[in-house]
Amino acid sequence: MARFIFALQNVLNMKEKVEAQAKQEFATATGLLEEQKQILDGLYQRKEEIFEEGRQLINGKLDFHDIENNRLAQEYVERKIEEQKVNVNKAEANVERARRKMTDAVADKKTYDRLREKAFDEFMLEENRAESKVVDELTSYTYGQRVKV
Repeated sequence: MARFIFALQNVLNMKEKVEAQAKQEFATATGLLEEQKQILDGLYQRKEEIFEEGRQLINGKLDFHDIENNRLAQEYVERKIEEQKVNVNKAEANVERARRKMTDAVADKKTYDRLREKAFDEFMLEENRAESKVVDELTSYTYGQRVKV
């Protein structure tokens, strides 16, 4: 039996590498998105702590210096939250871009996998035909030898 050789095997190998790389990029982008979300959650927690501290300052002995510092801290955290929201949105866009790239890479690889399967099926069909031909020839030869005797 002959050995099957897929003419586009090099291309298929390259597509497999591209797919693996795209999956890795997607995983990295997803990890970065989770980090950005955790930072944002931390900022929201800090905001709550600062607001609670401000409530305590107002309810306790009025120290205008501490109250002003608390107000400035609240404004600072609000700015940081807005900046972090932008970072989260960018990370989400990167994840989506990586997802599309990964989906395209998977589709390309599947296309070449299907081509390889089709080529293999054709190869097996030809092998079976060749084998049938040899069997027919042997049968004819054997029958011919019996008739001569």
